[in-house]
Amino acid sequence: MSTNTSLPFIVIEGNIGAGKTTLATMLSEDLHGRLILERFAENPFLPKFYEEPQRWAFPLELSFLADRYKQLKEELLQPSLFDQYIISDYYFMKSLIFSKQTLAQDEFNLYKQLFEIIYHSIPKPNLFVYLHAPIEKILNQIKLRGRTYEQEISEEYLQHIHENYLEFIETQKHIPVLIINTENLDFVSNIKDYKEIKKSIFEYLNQNGIHKIFFY
Repeated sequence: MSTNTSLPFIVIEGNIGAGKTTLATMLSEDLHGRLILERFAENPFLPKFYEEPQRWAFPLELSFLADRYKQLKEELLQPSLFDQYIISDYYFMKSLIFSKQTLAQDEFNLYKQLFEIIYHSIPKPNLFVYLHAPIEKILNQIKLRGRTYEQEISEEYLQHIHENYLEFIETQKHIPVLIINTENLDFVSNIKDYKEIKKSIFEYLNQNGIHKIFFY
């Protein structure tokens, strides 16, 4: 598989409840982009996992791995005469981030081998945007959106997910990364905040390295 897409490929990532789907949707509408949204709601293992994590973690992560690969392979290499960008609310590496937190060590070791075989065949983004928000803000946003199976997610779990993201980001030498601290931003209700984020995305598009922005 090619490691490049025919269109600029922008990934919006972040912790659970960080606002990645909302921002990706806003950008795709604004920029006439092809929107790729993770199909987590269709995963039959997810509610079971939240009820019995140890029992359902491995089949959950395997199902996500397979579905993410299939979706990205289809969407990223699909030609288009009308789209100007490809914008996704997740990237394939998300599989590794969450499996590290949910799987037992021996399961994770096996899972990581499968992940690495597949990962190198996935097209790389022109910019990987990570939305960083304080855990307190994330917990509040999770509560507001009201998904029943998410309401028992702990602060500790979210903190570990955040740390796993940062650990992975530090290893990425060939993907442009932009970390945006959204603590003081409300890009949904405040158009100025949204425009600041969009401006930053274009500023760092295709700019290799890890870049960090904090808006006051």
